[in-house]
Amino acid sequence: MKMRLFPVIFLIALPGLAQTDWPVYGHDPGGMRHSPLTQITPANVAKLERAWTFHGGRPGSQVTPVVIGGVMYVTAPDAVHALEPETGRELWKYAAPGITRRGLAYWPGATGLHPRLFVSSNTDLLAIDTTTGKLAPGFGNEGKIDMKKGVLGDLADARFAMQSPPAIFKDIVITGSNNNEPAPSQGAYGDVRGWDAKTGKLLWTFHTVPRPGEPGNETWPGDSWKNRSGVNNWGFMTIDVERGLIFVPLGCPTIDFYGADRPGSGLYGNSLVALEAATGKVKWFQQLVHHDLWDYDLAAPPALIEATMNGKKVPAVAQISKMGMLFVFERTTGQPIWGMEERKVPVSKVPREKSAPTQPFPLKPEPLSKMTFTPADLYNVTPEHAAFCKALWENEHMFTEGPYTPMSVEGNAFTYPSTLGGGNWSGVSYDPRLGYVFTNIMNLAQWGHMEERKDPKTGEVTWARTSSAGGTAYGRFWDPSNHIPCQNPPFGELVAVDMKTGNIAWRTPLGTVESLEAKGVHNTGSLNLGGSITTAAGLVFIGAANDAKFRAFDSKTGKELWAAKIDAVGQATPITYQGKDGRQYVVIMAAGGPFWGSPGGDALVAFALPEAAK
Repeated sequence: MKMRLFPVIFLIALPGLAQTDWPVYGHDPGGMRHSPLTQITPANVAKLERAWTFHGGRPGSQVTPVVIGGVMYVTAPDAVHALEPETGRELWKYAAPGITRRGLAYWPGATGLHPRLFVSSNTDLLAIDTTTGKLAPGFGNEGKIDMKKGVLGDLADARFAMQSPPAIFKDIVITGSNNNEPAPSQGAYGDVRGWDAKTGKLLWTFHTVPRPGEPGNETWPGDSWKNRSGVNNWGFMTIDVERGLIFVPLGCPTIDFYGADRPGSGLYGNSLVALEAATGKVKWFQQLVHHDLWDYDLAAPPALIEATMNGKKVPAVAQISKMGMLFVFERTTGQPIWGMEERKVPVSKVPREKSAPTQPFPLKPEPLSKMTFTPADLYNVTPEHAAFCKALWENEHMFTEGPYTPMSVEGNAFTYPSTLGGGNWSGVSYDPRLGYVFTNIMNLAQWGHMEERKDPKTGEVTWARTSSAGGTAYGRFWDPSNHIPCQNPPFGELVAVDMKTGNIAWRTPLGTVESLEAKGVHNTGSLNLGGSITTAAGLVFIGAANDAKFRAFDSKTGKELWAAKIDAVGQATPITYQGKDGRQYVVIMAAGGPFWGSPGGDALVAFALPEAAK
């Protein structure tokens, strides 16, 4: 069959690039993750076969490659690789330590300047010339700039890095950061900054923790703003090129689970912020968690979509949260599309803590993941696991007061979802033909309590979250020997939400638990981490699930159409593109990850239809 392209219904901000490419993390700068390619269809997707495999050499990558002008660019933990997208053959390699594990950004160049790749290496922002595979002369100090300068405050040894690729707006490279999360409270600032893509000159800085004299500083009493770490963009940003806006989701202030030294709402923690991309000035913001005590960062890239508001289609932005709530706002004003309200939540009893009395909830859609729990929800499918879970609940004296249950000094507080979501950095994809947003969610809770600690340097008494699960703060509600959650399934789902109504269109289990499948227990879904993409042929592709399979679903119905075992868990977002040979490829990184005890890998895997099936 011949390759057909649906009419282009979104803008690519990179002039001259073909719609058959995948030129940026989210396919377009607004992060819809939608391809117009239609060679692979619901009718033939089951015929997909492995086309090639590239081994990056080290595990742990969560990369989404980009494909531009006949070349694929992909990061590994210690290198940037240029590959031939039809074969996986390496064209060149740039080696450097601490390379961003989720990808890179492409800048198309300017008069007299070749195109560049922007990626971080530990604390440095690198500019790599795509024609040579070497650092670009004229940018910063011999092709790189030290990003930690200007954000360390009074702390010269504060931690700083960058996990995700920067965003590109015209000739501006916009960066986020990783800093001292979850502790201590003081560390590098989480400032978002814009750099000149040609020279590396710093053009603007948005203080995510407002300094004295800036709007929002009043939400940080006294000097609680000073050297406050967290409040960072460690995930992804998206750009409305037409309106010149960049949408920045931000994490929580440190310490993640105790906020007595930061009373108040603490802007712009846990906020979705719309900035003028040319200047870094705030256009609007919405704080989606007040005074965070649960590590409920906003990590996912906000997807720029269309939604129906008061009977009219409007430009919108969709933000999934770790709480499994999908917030949808009018893009230019920040007004909730279907309404939002503050609801009372449980109050902390930890000494000195002043938790927020209310938290924001969207009126639509309903929460996509589980938020409440009673003992009746304990796992009861197989007797051995059911007995373990009942004993865990009872022996650890767990209790829950519903959504946003804060940690306690007496008994173990049970919070739903865990710090892993709900939703997470993998975010959502969008099918503009259907008007559906798709996201994968997890149903995994955690438990723990607060324990008194003393600062070894100052002797100051503080409180830290812990549990008897190995003495860590993250007591997952599962059997640690097999990572099966202790509530009834589904453990993971793929969910479609109709942006015309705010209603859930369909939901289906995502993944399997092989040990339960062997006992005849099906449709459980699995723990998952990684994103989805859509195509104009009506498909949703996603890996993510802990059974190490790559899947395709019918975007209209949610029916699973195809699944293939890959080398390791695909904790990444896939891509699709058309090669010079006319074949449509679908590619995912299969590198495993540390969260579910899954084996590591280093395989970038490409699938395509057999030549005869095109």
